[in-house]
Amino acid sequence: MTEHAGDVTAGSAAPPSAEFPSPEFPAPWPDRDALRITRVRAIVTAPEGPPLVVVRVDTSEPGLYGLGCATFTQRFHAVAAAVDQHVGPLLIGRHPADIEDITRMVHFSSYWRGGPVLNSALSGVDQALWDIAGKRAGMPVHELWGGRVRAAADTYLHAGGATVEETIEEAAAILALGYRNVRLQVGAPGLGHYGAPGSPGGYAGSPYPDGWDVQRYLRDTPGLFERARRELGEEPGLMHDVHSRLTPKQAIALARSLEPYRLFFLEDPIAPEFYDRLPEVRAAAPMPIAAGEQISSVTDAARLVRDGGVDLLRLHVSAVGGATPTRKLVALCELIGVGTAWHSPADVSPVGAAANVALDVTTPAFQIQEGHVYPDIVHEVFPGTLGPVNGYLYPNQAPGWGIDLDEKLAAEHPPLTHLHERWSTRVRRPDGGIEAP
Repeated sequence: MTEHAGDVTAGSAAPPSAEFPSPEFPAPWPDRDALRITRVRAIVTAPEGPPLVVVRVDTSEPGLYGLGCATFTQRFHAVAAAVDQHVGPLLIGRHPADIEDITRMVHFSSYWRGGPVLNSALSGVDQALWDIAGKRAGMPVHELWGGRVRAAADTYLHAGGATVEETIEEAAAILALGYRNVRLQVGAPGLGHYGAPGSPGGYAGSPYPDGWDVQRYLRDTPGLFERARRELGEEPGLMHDVHSRLTPKQAIALARSLEPYRLFFLEDPIAPEFYDRLPEVRAAAPMPIAAGEQISSVTDAARLVRDGGVDLLRLHVSAVGGATPTRKLVALCELIGVGTAWHSPADVSPVGAAANVALDVTTPAFQIQEGHVYPDIVHEVFPGTLGPVNGYLYPNQAPGWGIDLDEKLAAEHPPLTHLHERWSTRVRRPDGGIEAP
């Protein structure tokens, strides 16, 4: 096990450049003023536990800088190195207004492009440039994108207990806070299920007693939702996350077994390796299918929408390169009739969460936003962090994203390497076979 160094900046930050434009990577055209990017660096911190990667882009105007989310929790060292050693130096001396050109330049610069590491690095840069654009204009980013089509984004939270009773009790508590939607997960013997605890040694006599049994999961899940509708009523929107663990046929069987309970959506029913069969699953499922959080390519996301694989596109926005490419996908969703439901758990930084909400309130394609209630320490590290109001997330009205970063306090919360892998490497069947986590 290795821990991140005490300094929250991972790798060697690109030094400020005293010469504009950069002699190594000159600007392609003259700029109308002397404003230039002077420094780009990754900042890694973990105030809540999951490592968060934020990119800071400084400019030649004192006090003018931008923040962007580059969080890829499971490979944060690689993202920070990509920002500091490869992507950042390309921007020194550029004008921060050239967002479209800079994002395309970074995208093509590695030749073998795409993937969550490079796209997360790109996302950090892209979102930081939009933050700067908003600050220069004195406007929140959502106003730069044409303004709001709704006041706020409706959200859902997660309820997950070891038993059905515990899950329903937690869901009722969430709804009592003013939320209208809740995702339900319930545990199982052994390791449990995604989002819900288990009981050690649940499959005694098996090669792997802490395993996860797909047949038991398929049998038990309908009972969770039957109980939920009986006790929570007809009004709440109910969701469930399969977390990619089923074959297409199993996914169809589960979807049909859940038909009486009118789910808002069924999430990630099959693994991304089998997304070519998502249209088949979607066509047979009686409820909307939400998927895409593991996609790390704009092209793959566009194909998922175009080819009829999803009812709700559920991206981890930083994994596809940030706000600029995601806005193109949003436009595609609007034209085709697909909704959006962005991925936003604890391993999205408050900067990324603010970008999600800006996307939500500026498109008619929006359907629902995954919510997360950040603890107080995150609000202290990231002043301006959004918090829900009666289950809604309202965009900040301050210029840019309206989020700042206390780097001194962030340094007091260094990340832990392999936090995710300690769980994911243990997700196995009772026979010991590795399972999609």
